[in-house]
Amino acid sequence: MLRKRIKHLFLIALTLTVAACSNRKAGDGVEVKFERFEQLLFETQPDMLQQRLVAEQNRFNTPLLNLAPQDEQYMAMVQGFVSDPVIRDVYSTVDSLYHDLGWLEDELRSYLGRAKGLYPTLTCPTFYTLITADFQDYRNRVFCDGTSLAMSIDRYALPYFGRYQYFGVPLYLVNLCNRQYMAADCMAAIARANIELPDGEMTLLDYMVAEGKTLYFMSQTMSDVDDTILMRYTGEQMDWMKQNESQVWAYLIQNKLLYETDYSQFHNLLDDAPKTNAFGEGSAPRTVAYIGWQIVSRYAKKTKTPMDKLFAQTDSKKILQQSSYRP
Repeated sequence: MLRKRIKHLFLIALTLTVAACSNRKAGDGVEVKFERFEQLLFETQPDMLQQRLVAEQNRFNTPLLNLAPQDEQYMAMVQGFVSDPVIRDVYSTVDSLYHDLGWLEDELRSYLGRAKGLYPTLTCPTFYTLITADFQDYRNRVFCDGTSLAMSIDRYALPYFGRYQYFGVPLYLVNLCNRQYMAADCMAAIARANIELPDGEMTLLDYMVAEGKTLYFMSQTMSDVDDTILMRYTGEQMDWMKQNESQVWAYLIQNKLLYETDYSQFHNLLDDAPKTNAFGEGSAPRTVAYIGWQIVSRYAKKTKTPMDKLFAQTDSKKILQQSSYRP
């Protein structure tokens, strides 16, 4: 969900991995290198943990994190977190799955290199992965403020936590929480951090176009990735969406929803869900995100608008009109 106001991530009990992402000389691409800080945190002796966190504090100087190792109350909470048997079990599972993130470094290096080619002024953020064990907060599994990106890597191990009944997370979300979505979610978060949003209340069309820009960016930088991954769809949901695109568009027009600003009137068209209520069983979720993608793709192709100009354009109505979108 796109939000105009950046949500600060207060991470009292945390596990972190930081990745440095730096631009090489022009034409040499992008370098991505992960440093595994969560292994240091969980594998450091408890009596040395505060000393190690103090020594490493400058490496994690980002507004997305709230490190305060000099504070005894803070350290007591961290100590409680890392010594909790369930949390240690979570860490053990995560480490068994993601001990080596070289494959993710390679993917992001490729995708960010393409992104820099399309958007030369794009800021390459510093990446952090963390364990929060806050599995109910699925929406914020990856968050980016433009210069830093934090990914809750334990969310991508949910299918392996069946012994904890997936920590109460619905099965349709559990199925979206594995390694094949990690790079895509990172690229989506980077896009959202750079997309300008209109002032004032946002209409449904504003949300659609913003999500459409995100998906267009991903499709251009991750052209080797299946659309089902970009949309977080099953194959059946993608088939339904393609077959019913005109039906969804007609529903929006007939119910005069495009310029609706009351979020409660259209949130089910945007939210992650097993279906879209308006279209019944077997329908795809996030239907208007898909339509926004089609609108933005046609607009970009027709007007030949470069990525930076596309992200800066806040007039969603203009984008719709100039796209000549007709499903």
